[in-house]
Amino acid sequence: MAKIFAYGIRDDEQPALNAWREANPGVTVEFTDQLLTPETAKLAAGFDAVNVYQQLDYTRETLAALHEAGITKMSLRNVGTDNIDFDAAREFGFQISNVPVYSPNAIAEHSMIQMSRLLRRTKELDAKIAKHDLRWAPTIGREMRMQTIGIIGTGHIGRVAMKIAQGFGAKVIAYDLYKNAEIEAAGLYVDTLDELFAQADVISLYVPGVPANHHLINADSIAKMKDGVVIVNVSRGNLMDIDAVIAGLDSGKIADFSMDVYEEEVGLFNIDWSGKTFPDDKIADLISRENVLVTPHTAFYTTKAVEEMVSQSLSADLAFINGEVPSIAVEY
Repeated sequence: MAKIFAYGIRDDEQPALNAWREANPGVTVEFTDQLLTPETAKLAAGFDAVNVYQQLDYTRETLAALHEAGITKMSLRNVGTDNIDFDAAREFGFQISNVPVYSPNAIAEHSMIQMSRLLRRTKELDAKIAKHDLRWAPTIGREMRMQTIGIIGTGHIGRVAMKIAQGFGAKVIAYDLYKNAEIEAAGLYVDTLDELFAQADVISLYVPGVPANHHLINADSIAKMKDGVVIVNVSRGNLMDIDAVIAGLDSGKIADFSMDVYEEEVGLFNIDWSGKTFPDDKIADLISRENVLVTPHTAFYTTKAVEEMVSQSLSADLAFINGEVPSIAVEY
C-alpha cells in the first residue's frame, strides 16, 4: 500500500485531503500541521513520499534529512519552487512536482478587485463611514472603463485578468517575452516594457519571481510610468523594489498601490501581530496609507484553489510512487 505523509496541513485543507483519501482507498495518507524541517523530516520515515506547502526553504539540510528517512519523492501544494535547493535535490535524486495551475481565477479576481477598490477609493470611504461621515466629497473615484490597463505576464492568470478588465470595458495592453497566439492576433501586445510603462494608467503583474524579473519595478521603471500610475502586485514580492515604490508614493508619481506579496514576507505574513510589536516599519507605513491596500499573500486563498492544490499534489505523489511521471513534475 502506498503511503504519503503531508506536512503543514491547515484545517481548511483537511476536507480536501479526506476527500482524496476516500477516493483513493488503497493509499495511506497521514499528516501533521508542522512544517517540513530537518527536525520534522523523521516523521516521514516509513512513507513513500511527502506532500508539502510552506514558505520555509527546502535547504540541503532539510532534503538530506528526508533522504536519510528514505524519502526522495516530494510534491508541493503550490506553484513556487524558488525556495528549493535544486543542487541538493539532484544530488539526493529527488522527484519533485508542484501545482502550476490550481485556480487562475482566484488570483486574477483578487488583483482586479483590489484594482477596482483603489480606483473607487473604498479604503478611504470605509474609514469615513466607520466615523459616521457620510459625505461624498472629496472622495471621488475613477471608472475602470476609462483606464488603460497594462498586464505584465500573459500566462494563465494574466489572461484571466485581461478578460475581467475587458469585461469592465477597459483598454488592455500586455507585455510578455513568451507571447500567446490569441492575444497577439488581437493586437494587444506592446513590444517593450517601456511602451507599457508609458501608456498604462494601471499596471498589474503576473510574472514569476525568477532572477531575470528581480525588482522589475524599480526607481528607473517607475520614472518611465505615467504620473499618478496605479500598481498592483499579486505575483511575487521580489518583483518590487519596495523602497522605490514607497518613494513613488511619497512623490505622488504612484497614486495607488496594492500588494499581496512582499520580498521579506517570510516570518511576517500569516502571523497574528495584534498586541505585539510589529516588526516591519515599511509594511506598517504602507498599511497606514489611505491609497495602499495590503493583503498577506491571500490572492490564492479560495475554497476551489485549496481543493485543487491538495488533490493535484496528492495525485502527483501517487504517480511518483507508482513509477510514473505526473504532468506537473518539475523539470530541473
